[in-house]
Amino acid sequence: MNSVRVVGLLLLVLGLLAFVVPIPHSEDHSLKIGNAKIGVETQSSEKLPPAVGMVLVAGGVLALVLGSRRT
Repeated sequence: MNSVRVVGLLLLVLGLLAFVVPIPHSEDHSLKIGNAKIGVETQSSEKLPPAVGMVLVAGGVLALVLGSRRT
């Protein structure tokens, strides 16, 4: 397998995972006064925008097609 096909396959898998797997994100809202710390930590998980997944899938398919034409 040449490197263009490997990159294409990797982009295709990452693009498909972008539609399904959420990315965790946490924020810390705290106030520190001396040794005391008062705060709230919020956690959320969001998926990537669908456009990102489509671009990754399209790039993967394009790389697979170009990789198969070169051989």
